[in-house]
Amino acid sequence: METKEFYVHPSSYIDEGCTIGKGTKIWHFSHVMPDSTIGENCNIGQNVIVSPGVSLGNNVKIQSNVSLYTGVVCEDDVFLGPSMVFTNVMNPRSAVNRKNEYRKTLVKKGATIGANATIVCGIMLGEYCFIGAGTVVIRSVKAYAMMVGNPAKQIGWMSEQGEKLTFNEQQEAFCKATGDKYLLENGNVKKISNV
Repeated sequence: METKEFYVHPSSYIDEGCTIGKGTKIWHFSHVMPDSTIGENCNIGQNVIVSPGVSLGNNVKIQSNVSLYTGVVCEDDVFLGPSMVFTNVMNPRSAVNRKNEYRKTLVKKGATIGANATIVCGIMLGEYCFIGAGTVVIRSVKAYAMMVGNPAKQIGWMSEQGEKLTFNEQQEAFCKATGDKYLLENGNVKKISNV
C-alpha cells in the first residue's frame, strides 16, 4: 500500500484504527494493530508487530523481528536493533489472563537498544542511553548511560552521537564527533552546550 503520506509493503497488514505518520515506511511481513500510533519518518523493518496501544514518536528506526507489545512507548529518534525483545507482563502464564496487568515501558528520546537485547516491562530507558547487544535490562536506565550484560550493568556514558564520554577532573566530557559538552553531576549526565 502506497499513499502520498506513507509506504507499506504489500505483504504487511495495517489494521483499521491505527495512525501512521507522513514519510513512514513499513516493510515486509509486518503487522500494525488498531489503536497504535506511529509517528512521521519512521522505518519499520521486516516481521515487526506493533500491538494495540503502542506509541512511536517521529524518526523511530525498528530493525527486523521486533515485537512491540501493548504498553510500549518510544519517543522520537529511538533505535530498536534486530530481534530485541520487550515484555509487558511480569509473571506470564498461558492459562492465566493478565491483560489488565500490562505494564508501561517508556523509551525516551534518542535511546538505542542493540540486537537481541531484552527489556523487562515497567521501566524507563533514559534519553540517549545505549543498551548493548544481548543486554537484559531489568531496571530503569539513566539518560546517556551505556549498559551491557545480564543483568544490565552500567559501564560508562554515551553522547547523543553515540560516542563514549570520558569525564575529566571537573566532571566535564566532550563528544569526539561534535565537540558538545556534557557534565556529570550527582551521578547523572546532562548535555550543557552545543558546539
